[in-house]
Amino acid sequence: MDREPLTAISPLDGRYAAKTDSIRNIFSEYGLIRFRVLAEVRWVQFLAQEPGVDGLGPLSPVVNDVLSALAERFGPDDARQVKDIERRTNHDVKAVEYLIAERLAHGADLSRIRPFLHFACTSEDINNIAYALMLRHGRDDLLLPQLRQMVAVLDAMARGLAEVPMLARTHGQPASPTTMGKELANSAWRLKRQLQQLRAVEPLAKMNGAVGNFNAHLAAYPDVDWPGVSRRFIESLGLVWNPYTTQIEPHDWIAEYCHCLIRCNVILLDLSRDLWGYISIGYFRQRKVDTEVGSSTMPHKVNPIDFENAEGNLGMANALLAHFAEKLPVSRWQRDLSDSTVLRNLGVAIGHSVLAVQSLLTGLRKLEADAPRMRLELQDSWEVLGEAVQTVMRRHGHADAYERLKELTRGAVIGRESLAAFLRTVDLPPAERDRLLDLTPEAYTGDAARLARLAADSEP
Repeated sequence: MDREPLTAISPLDGRYAAKTDSIRNIFSEYGLIRFRVLAEVRWVQFLAQEPGVDGLGPLSPVVNDVLSALAERFGPDDARQVKDIERRTNHDVKAVEYLIAERLAHGADLSRIRPFLHFACTSEDINNIAYALMLRHGRDDLLLPQLRQMVAVLDAMARGLAEVPMLARTHGQPASPTTMGKELANSAWRLKRQLQQLRAVEPLAKMNGAVGNFNAHLAAYPDVDWPGVSRRFIESLGLVWNPYTTQIEPHDWIAEYCHCLIRCNVILLDLSRDLWGYISIGYFRQRKVDTEVGSSTMPHKVNPIDFENAEGNLGMANALLAHFAEKLPVSRWQRDLSDSTVLRNLGVAIGHSVLAVQSLLTGLRKLEADAPRMRLELQDSWEVLGEAVQTVMRRHGHADAYERLKELTRGAVIGRESLAAFLRTVDLPPAERDRLLDLTPEAYTGDAARLARLAADSEP
């Protein structure tokens, strides 16, 4: 059977293939091979500049150009050649080394360079760098821009709806009013905090050999400061050097990365469910797309499918991310290979995260707030002013304020006149009583509007 989206096992490569193109260059098998090639090429170029590593450098401009071109213009056809070599060698990292050697075979002093390809490296030296570069690019080029876009949309909605009052619900029951803008601002603010933490995660990497002690390096060049060389090399790639590892970089930073992304996704899942609920009770309407169908049998329906899709994909992403965070930092003694297959699925989690944000953004852009509907519900909820009345009564010395308002309002639906009649029986300064008599549920939103604007216009 032909390999095409229709026959793909994963919906990321099937149903949603067109929506996941942005991640393929980074998280696919091709992306992994490309980053491996980059690590191998930069290592030999770096060694050629080290004075203590005799026998290699300096590289001729021709050789250097060939290497740089391979690293910087590596494409799918090049990756296919690596896979062809892998089929013969049955080793994916060694295949990269052999490809580089083949490319240098014409017109280059291969006999001088060939021994220094993959010099003193274990496969993990190359792989840990490749995955660090992969995750850094995935974060900086995909996740952060997309999540910043989400924040921008939420901030704009928070500003636009800052003064639109709505009945809040705690435990699903009517509670003190708020504004829709303030509720959206809450989500935006939470997400901004997590973006700061995700951005701050340091991608760690190592280049220290089979068990992390530079054994082979020192055997070949005992007078070279290999920890210093390793550090400079890792930092030249824009990564942070990890000086203490076994054969594998222990992946603690990947766990940090995953946990940060989980928290971002949880905030978005919480938002998706809340918006789904607000649509259900009529606080939001969804703009119709004429060609779309809501239900196969009920023609009137406009289903909140974007938010449901987001919720499902966020759950899938977080299930994988949680496994990564728990599994990847654990290795038997100095090395086992149980992390290999797991690491290859990083792109699956990122893919579901990207899909979720796309769906949520699509859904948000379809929303139209029904302010009259929200105000109408508030006009039928005068009991929520019980909080305000009893709190003012407390200020003026009524020790039984809570109990009296409980008797009047708990589990009851009262109107304006019922509350006004009660207020006329309470010993309060006339100005305070008049202020409470003028208060309405839709006006009882505290500082919500100002807080919404402040949150939308600021960073945590």
